[in-house]
Amino acid sequence: MPEQPWRKPRPAPQLQELQPHLRELGPIKWLLAWWPALLWAAVIFAMSTDTFSSEHTGSILERILSWIYPAITTGEFEIIHHLIRKSAHFTEYFVFGLLLFRGLRRGRPGWRWSWGLLALFIAAVYSALDEIHQAFVASRTASPYDSLLDSIGALAGIIFLFLWFRWRTRKAAASSVDPA
Repeated sequence: MPEQPWRKPRPAPQLQELQPHLRELGPIKWLLAWWPALLWAAVIFAMSTDTFSSEHTGSILERILSWIYPAITTGEFEIIHHLIRKSAHFTEYFVFGLLLFRGLRRGRPGWRWSWGLLALFIAAVYSALDEIHQAFVASRTASPYDSLLDSIGALAGIIFLFLWFRWRTRKAAASSVDPA
């Protein structure tokens, strides 16, 4: 057989080697790792219904803002309402990105780009599906810009986690260095 430098010299793992890793993927451990992300996905889905349409949130927010600032104009209210709704898109997917990363990590230590990128991909796909869902709700409108904003929120969450893990690693390395 000719030399093939791109191949790994190690043979494929045998079943005995894989069994400890397969036990880690049991349904209870999987559920413990993923329940927060699944619950948050349900919250996002609920927020895509008629109950959280612009008209409904606007009527509640208008009462609150009128109580805080009675002289608010319609134009000012519409700007504030728009900013709050767009901030909600960003924030809910920021949290979703964190929870997806947690589920993918499943208690394993450290940071891996594969976990971060997969969490971002899942959030972006869910965001697109969420906008498609909104297209079928009479009081909602689907917007690719909202999906983009959602994905940017998830990306910000993943970047936050990367920086946090990096900071913790450097802090641990600095504290383990002997000052003498």
